[in-house]
Formats: sequence, structure tokens, C-alpha cells
Amino acid sequence: MSNFTDISIIGAGHAGIEAALAAARTGMDTVLFTMSLESIANMPCNPSIGGTGKGHLVYEIDALGGEMGRAADKVTLQSRTLNLGKGAAVHSKRIQADRKRYQAIMKHTLETTPHLRLVQAEIISIETEDGQVTSVTTKLGEVWKCKCAVICSGTYLESRIFVGDVNYESGPDGFLSSKGLSASLEALGVKLLRFKTGTPARVKKSTIDTTALEIQNGEERIVPYSYLTPDEYFDELEQLPCHVVYTNSETHRIIRENIHRSAMYSGQIHGTGPRYCPSIEDKLTRFADKERHQLFVEPVGAETEEMYIQGFSTSLPVDVQRKMLSSLQGFEKAEIMRYAYAIEYDCIDPTQLLPTLEFKKIRGLYGAGQFNGTSGYEEAAAQGLIAGLNASLSLRNLQPLILSRSESYIGTLIDDLVTKGTNEPYRMMTSRSEYRLLLRQDNADTRLTRKGYEAGLVSEAQYEAFLEKQAQIEAEITRLNETHVSPAVANPLLEALGLATISTGFSLAELLRRPQLNYSLLEAIDKNRPQLPPRVVGTVEVTVKYEGYIKRQISEVKRQERLETKQIPANVDYLSIKGLRIEAAQKLSAVKPLTIGQASRISGVNPADISVLLIYFGIK
Repeated sequence: MSNFTDISIIGAGHAGIEAALAAARTGMDTVLFTMSLESIANMPCNPSIGGTGKGHLVYEIDALGGEMGRAADKVTLQSRTLNLGKGAAVHSKRIQADRKRYQAIMKHTLETTPHLRLVQAEIISIETEDGQVTSVTTKLGEVWKCKCAVICSGTYLESRIFVGDVNYESGPDGFLSSKGLSASLEALGVKLLRFKTGTPARVKKSTIDTTALEIQNGEERIVPYSYLTPDEYFDELEQLPCHVVYTNSETHRIIRENIHRSAMYSGQIHGTGPRYCPSIEDKLTRFADKERHQLFVEPVGAETEEMYIQGFSTSLPVDVQRKMLSSLQGFEKAEIMRYAYAIEYDCIDPTQLLPTLEFKKIRGLYGAGQFNGTSGYEEAAAQGLIAGLNASLSLRNLQPLILSRSESYIGTLIDDLVTKGTNEPYRMMTSRSEYRLLLRQDNADTRLTRKGYEAGLVSEAQYEAFLEKQAQIEAEITRLNETHVSPAVANPLLEALGLATISTGFSLAELLRRPQLNYSLLEAIDKNRPQLPPRVVGTVEVTVKYEGYIKRQISEVKRQERLETKQIPANVDYLSIKGLRIEAAQKLSAVKPLTIGQASRISGVNPADISVLLIYFGIK
């Protein structure tokens, strides 16, 4: 077992897994270091994958050849598509996952991947020469020579647990805290931030009166995350129910009377918490007028009694946790199996990174996941895939993969981080994209599979399936546009639905564009319809219905591409450019944008500053 490798991956959470698989699958000798083999692919918070914006990321990871979607399909306990009452752009798949099974599948995938070694060891320092990574050192004193390193440390860096007035060094779920790596990074000139997150209590299922709760069942037809999962895979799946419960005036009284005992409000925690996943104390403080808050009761696995209470995270002491839990309807006799806690940890200012996720000042060093200031398994996995792949591409002297905002949520995520930075745990949402009608779940493969195939991550089998789907979509859209029906054929259906009738022949595509009609309803007058997979039908329907809006967004993308293609030379002295405001010059100097388009998105750089840059660089 040689202590030489091409790429060292530090941390085996969701970012580290995708980074290691991307590097190894593209032929690089890769070592994945984890502080504990038992913590691989751990879900210390919600045992789910997907959600608003996050489901889009999972589809994109799969389209690029990543692993998260494949594993998620195999461990689905329940599947739901959120926001179905809204437009197709914000439809987001979310599954409840079997936590332990997900870990086992991911661990075995890593163990059986060629070119990949899995090593239980804590990395405490990174060594460089002339600004280039040369090795990493373990706590046991082993030195591993490497050409690149990807830090995927999650919430472990100098992490500390808080429960009431009790706090101690620990990683999530009782795993050890990472000690030493933060100091090594600071010695290399890396700017660190301090963030915080938290998780609710886990409750024993048999002690909950679920008959007193609202039931929440899964959807009837499940569309898989992964291309490699057959459409019929879920036909025999017996989905587990989730439930909904609400806080009440008694819950709120208990929390308010004890809020001074929360680590968040007693001054013990100094890290910034996630805006979009607040603790229950935060909710009561921010939304004091609300009489109740919705909580979701979700299974952690098929073979465990643990239930997760989403929306009830807290850092209140254990006696208060018991009281506030028993105040909920159906939880009067509930037993806590794991207490809630808050965790504080080190991460970095992500504006120190290039869009490749490589540090600007340390060649060969990459960052991914919560280390970069994000929250969420899906955000982490997306970054890990890009960081691991770009490390591999750099060692092979190939062009990096930099995804644009207009072609992916992954591109939006990374651009937001490296261009704007973040002062709180960053969470992906559909509202963060200005092109969300183009970046739907159903067309992630159309946007990204060719890139994954060219990068060497998408298999021949997946690529062939992709090409077949694209051909089916194009053929069906053509057929719908070229198939016309007469008033005599269409009007009985329209009248039955209470819709305006037609007086001349209409194409099926024109009828489909009516808001009240869908592909399924048209079957009654579409006698020559081919049998198509649900995934094909979904894309066809959205593409036809939103054709006008899609064309408009494509025009906007083309206008923006003019700025995205205008490269900015390296080592520009922005402070010497006449006409550029001092704030803009300072921000541009810090971020060092690669293009005019990226420069235009930097906070503090306005349109007048961009005009100055265009003139200075002679760009027309």
C-alpha cells in the first residue's frame, strides 16, 4: 500500500463521496480519507434527499454521472414531488431515505470502485511547495504525497456541540471533531469563517400516537432520480407514511419561558446559523405572530423505531426538550432516543476559490460542501463532483468543467459562492436562478449528460439511454405539431371539460398549450399515440406548453453570453483603472473574476463600473 496518490480527498460525507468517485472513475489514483468508516455518507440531519431546488441538483448530479441519485432511488421509503400546484420550473422531487441503507450502499460503492482506496485516518495538515499542494499528513504521522487535495470536511472542523448550557468538542452524531486542519489552513493563508447548524430530537415511533396526526402519503407514480433506475423499479414499493403535527400555545409558552437557556440565545454560540432552516427558538422569535408552526414526522429507516421531527431543531437543554415535545398532540408519551443539538464548525470564505473550486492562491487544493459555506447534502454532493472532476482534469492537462448559470443549478450554486460569497450557510432554492424555466428537473439530462459523457463520468449505457430518450422527445414533439384534429373530433372533449370549442382544425400541440388541457386528457382524441415512458411524456408536455416562455429565456441567455465570453486578463490592477469606483476596484481585486459576466454579479460592482471595464479592455 503506497503512500503516493494523485488525489487525496479529505472527508467521506456527501461531497467527499462524489469527489472521490469522480476522480477515480476518470482514471486518477485516489485516496479517500475519513475519520471513521462508520460515518461515510452519514445523514446527521434530515434523512431525506431532494426538496425545493435540491431535487434539481440531484437530477443534475445524475446527469453528469454522479452517484447520489442512484443510491437515493435504492433507499426510497417515500417519494413526493413538491410544488405541483405551481409551474413546472419549481416542481421538486424529494424522497425520504433509509439512512443506514444509504450509508451501506455508498460505502460498498466506494470499496468496489477501481483506482480508489478508502482509508480511516484524520488529516491534520496540508503541505505545499511554491504554492502547490505536495502532501497531506495524518494524525498518526503518515505523510501521503499527492498532486491535488480536495477538502470535504463537512461540519467537523474544530466542531463543537451545544445543548443548553452544556457544550463540548464533537462532530455530528457523536463522532470526533477534526483538530489541527484549521490551523494548517490558516498557516497557508486561508480565511476561515465560523458557521452553525442544528438538528432536532429523534423520537421512538411506538411511543407516538400517530392516529392524532395528519397523515402524509407518497405520490402514486414515482419518477426515479437516476437514468439507470428503470421506470418500473417502484411499482412494488410499499411507501411508508409521514405525518404532520403542529406546535401550539403550550409549546410556545415552554420555549419562550426557557429561551434564555438556549445556547443560541445565551451567547455561547458565535457561528452564523442557516436562514432557511432555523431552530424552533428562531421561528418563535422571527414569527412571533404565528399561533402554530408545522412539523413533519418522518421515518429514519425501514428497520428502526427512530422518527425525525423536521422543523423542531433546537439547542435548548434536555429537560426543556422533553417538555416541549410532550406538549405536541400525539406526543404526550413520546420517548426521545437522541436529543437535539446545535453544532458550530469552521468553514471558508468561498470567494477564495475559482469557479473550478480550486483555491486561487494554492494550486492543487480544492474545497467542496459545507467547507465552502453551504448547507445540505445535495449542495455538498454537487460541489464534490465538480471539485473531484476538475482535480482530475487538471492533472491530465484538460480544460476544466465550469458550468454556467444558464445551464445548471450547479453552475448557479458555484457562481454564487465564488462570486458573491456567503455570510451564512448557503442553501439552493429555485428562486436563486434567473433561468429556472430552462433548468427544470425533467431536462437535467438534456442540459448536462453530454458534458458528463465527454468528461468520462457517464457510462455508455447511460449515454445510450439518454440518446434514446432525446430521440423519443423530439419525435413526439414533431408528431404533436404535425397532427391536426378537426372541430368534429376535438369539440366533444372540449365541451365535456367545459372549455371553449374550436371552429377550425388545430394541431395537438396547440391544444396542449391550453392551460386546462394536459397530455393525458388529449389521449381521448389522439388515437395514434405511441406508448412512451413517463419521463419522456413529462418533458414533452412541459416543452410544448411553455414553448413561448422558453424561447424568451433562451434569448435572454444569448444576450448574457456576450458578457460571459469576454475574458478578463489575469493579474489586473483594478485600483489603477481610472473611472472605477474604489469599492468596485476593491471587490474586483478580491474576487478576481474570470469574465465580464462574473464581474457584473459581484456585490458592489454596478453597471457603470462594467462600462468602465468594457472601455478599459477594449471590448465592444
